[in-house]
Amino acid sequence: MKKTVGILVGREKTFPQALIDRINERGGGEVVAEYVKVGGVSLDEPRRYDIIIDRISHEVPFYRAFLKRAALEGTQIINNPFWWSADDKFFNFSLATKLGVAIPKTMLLPQKDYIEGITGESLRNLEFPLDWQGIVDHVGMPAIIKPFDGGGWKNVSRVNSIEELWEVYDTTGTLCMTLQEFVAFDQFVRCYCIGQEEVMIMPYDPTKAYLSGEQYIQNPNYLSAELAERVTNDVRTLCRALGYDINTVEFAIKDGIPYAIDFMNPAPDAELASVGEFYHNWVTDNVVNLVFKRLAEPQTEVHYRWDAMLNPRPIESSATQALSAAASAAQQSVSAIIPESGREIASDIAAGVTDLVEGAANAVSNLLGKSGDAASTGDSPINNSSATSATTPKSAKTPRKAASKSASPRTKKPTPEV
Repeated sequence: MKKTVGILVGREKTFPQALIDRINERGGGEVVAEYVKVGGVSLDEPRRYDIIIDRISHEVPFYRAFLKRAALEGTQIINNPFWWSADDKFFNFSLATKLGVAIPKTMLLPQKDYIEGITGESLRNLEFPLDWQGIVDHVGMPAIIKPFDGGGWKNVSRVNSIEELWEVYDTTGTLCMTLQEFVAFDQFVRCYCIGQEEVMIMPYDPTKAYLSGEQYIQNPNYLSAELAERVTNDVRTLCRALGYDINTVEFAIKDGIPYAIDFMNPAPDAELASVGEFYHNWVTDNVVNLVFKRLAEPQTEVHYRWDAMLNPRPIESSATQALSAAASAAQQSVSAIIPESGREIASDIAAGVTDLVEGAANAVSNLLGKSGDAASTGDSPINNSSATSATTPKSAKTPRKAASKSASPRTKKPTPEV
């Protein structure tokens, strides 16, 4: 049966077209790649694609909703729109610290402004006044202020003092921002990761202009072998934890320590004019390999739960499903027959029942093992123009206060909050 791969794109040209050309060449008519075409979407929209590679839904909410609907019909979306919808960079920084990846000191900041209808009463939980000096003392200066989600270096600024921080903060509107320690790096790398496994470390100069031809450097010996191994392991650790099959991870390296500063880039730049021919071909070939790998895997079974959308799993054979149900029933009977305290049944009876259930569970486990053997064949926020400021602009020289109190009711009657 013919398989269809859809490519959902924005303004980029060379990368999506290269994907289509190489998938069609390799597919030989049995796998066909094309640009997705979508208009109004009904609740019972049938499946049209086996896989969709998403490059733009983070900027277009309609596309994101369409992709989630397609996932309900069993379409594999790369990257998973449910992971992507739930993600943000501040959570990622926090998660990375739990995983042992080096992260610069980072603080989450309350928004400067809020949508219409949010007043001071809506924000009674916010600290007032905000301890700006404590925030700066924790992070240090200079620092980077940037949105807690998004990408493409949008709304990213370096600040060298608390006064500069206030000045930039006052321009951020409804964006929620983070303040992160600036790492005066000795080396800087951006790393592709495809399929949570294949990693390409790219020496990168963030100070150079986009499309200057000077951002990406092809130098396989840029990092020592030991450092390259650590970076590769950190990249895989992060992408597997976040569930992204296409991503880039950026490291600012200082004194031999790779600090991960950005790793929520599920639609990373791969344009020929930007990354150069070598990296463009590498990422294209590896995404094509990922597509054919996914197509060769057993079809995923759709379970109508949010957590199942996050972690689709292969369809089980009817025999395996029956054995799984039997195993579940056996485990449930343990809880139902033997009270946790064990005081309500004589010890010899409880032991006998336990042995009986364990024997049944072992038999089911053995059958599951045999059944399994037999069956195994084969990037950025956009300012909302309709949003209204809940605060009056402040001078950069005046002491800053938390947005909770600055969002006091104005002369007009505020719209009830939603």
